[in-house]
Amino acid sequence: MTHPGFAIGGARTMLAALALATAGAASAQAPAKAEKPQYGGALSIGLVYYTVSPLSFDAADWPWKHNQDTGLTYEQLFAADLSKSVRNGGKFPFISDAFLPPDGKRGELAEKWELLQNPWRLEVQLRKGVMFPAKPGVMAAREMVAEDVVYSYDRLNKSPKKISGYFDHIEKVEAKDKYSVVFTYKTYNAEYDYRFGWGYYSAIMPKEVVAAGASDWKNANGTGPFMISNYVQGNALTFSKNADYWDSETIGGQAYKLPFVDAITYRVVKDEATMMTALRTAKVDVLEAVRWSAAAELKKNAPKLQWNRSLANGGLFVAMRVDTKPFDDLRVRRALNMAVNKTEIIKSYWGGNAEMLGFPMHPAWVGYYEPLDTMPESVKELFTYNPTKAKQLLAEAGYANGFTFKTQTTSASTDNDLLSMVAAYLAKVGVKMEIQVMEYPAFMSAMGTKTNAPGYYMFTGATNPTTSLRKNFIKGQYWNPSQYTEPEFGKKMAEVYAEPDERVRQIKAKLMTREILEQAPYIWLPTPYVFSAWWPWVKNYGGELRAGSERPGPIHARIWVDQEMKKKMGF
Repeated sequence: MTHPGFAIGGARTMLAALALATAGAASAQAPAKAEKPQYGGALSIGLVYYTVSPLSFDAADWPWKHNQDTGLTYEQLFAADLSKSVRNGGKFPFISDAFLPPDGKRGELAEKWELLQNPWRLEVQLRKGVMFPAKPGVMAAREMVAEDVVYSYDRLNKSPKKISGYFDHIEKVEAKDKYSVVFTYKTYNAEYDYRFGWGYYSAIMPKEVVAAGASDWKNANGTGPFMISNYVQGNALTFSKNADYWDSETIGGQAYKLPFVDAITYRVVKDEATMMTALRTAKVDVLEAVRWSAAAELKKNAPKLQWNRSLANGGLFVAMRVDTKPFDDLRVRRALNMAVNKTEIIKSYWGGNAEMLGFPMHPAWVGYYEPLDTMPESVKELFTYNPTKAKQLLAEAGYANGFTFKTQTTSASTDNDLLSMVAAYLAKVGVKMEIQVMEYPAFMSAMGTKTNAPGYYMFTGATNPTTSLRKNFIKGQYWNPSQYTEPEFGKKMAEVYAEPDERVRQIKAKLMTREILEQAPYIWLPTPYVFSAWWPWVKNYGGELRAGSERPGPIHARIWVDQEMKKKMGF
């Protein structure tokens, strides 16, 4: 099978032929009429991944959930500009797990910044007067300064758990003075601000926390609007207000000191039904992830709930290890895709609430996404149910009588029923899939150590256009359960990162997406729509999910609670 090349002229010619599409973004909402905020009260929130407990409180452990769990406490250089949300009359839903367009970004700890050339470098001026609060047994209150940024970067860069190649574009990070930091780059990298700025591993942590033990939640201490006050594993993570927090929120033309509520609790509940009951009975004020079937039921039983619908920001798939027989044969991988009736899955499993193609490029990434109907036939047929051709390809590959393979999944998944459906489809073409259910830490460890089974079922965040291709399909990457290692694909990935012209970068990413879809290292499964729900007393909120990389903290810090309304409604 041949693949499209990356000649710039050819890429530019492709521009006219490659359709752009947007779908599945947050529902359009008119700007809400400003109400005067109230201070006080508490919030109970079920996060997007409410079944998964915090993985680590130390950013240097490189835990993907760190920002979700500690983003109220630890801040970063940049964050989403929430004043530009759809709810406020802007164009950004702030749903994507790790995609901030340049005009949807604001400085958080950074007051101003500039990207310069010769050499490529990012010069950052920090805000003055931002304080780390006092933490008994850990540190006295003191100002956050440039050395804290340098220290945080250096510690991440020296961590043995660092993602391979993540900071290879950075030559050095220096504090030029008390409030100025310069990132000098070896080469341009299109993700320079994401890699260390608003990314998964961009938290600014003081050295005093590290000295006390950064992995212990009791020692966590950042510049953010809340401090961690309690943690019960598998149950709840609780935050109390940082009274000395620096930031404010402008509502109705007036600035209000943040945060509004006194306490926030993130609930951890492994059982989906239990969490739905907690929402229905207002034990939870906000639930960020509700599947379509539960949403339909809740709309009947709790009609006062407010709703937002968006296309899930990630991919659901069965990865097939291309370094293991029989999945080293492209015919086998394509056959298994054709053996699964994806149209029926959308109809019967998702109740029509899913899109056939939403990964590895998400429809909300304007300029990067190409809809299925403009893809080559070699891609389209992977999404078309054709068990006859699947059997033919299996026979050609030497597996006329099928084969048996093991697929691992986690007990934290709420979609293991779908995996059973996939197994039933495969059985019809003679392929037996044995399902192994694992606890989440063991499941993640298997992928991280490259000891995962030939089949690996998971949902992974799409992240952003370039990271989605890099983390899933480049050699040595942690989030590459198929162990896809095509050298030419890696070279093209490097070209994409080195391209400052986003228009050209978009075309190259589209061509790479075509290529990886054709190569079928995964059984590509539909991308579902998900719902967010909240009670009407939750104010200054419209279903936004992330203000950075899996970081809802700045969103939650801006919510206020109409306590009188809550009381009148009987809660």
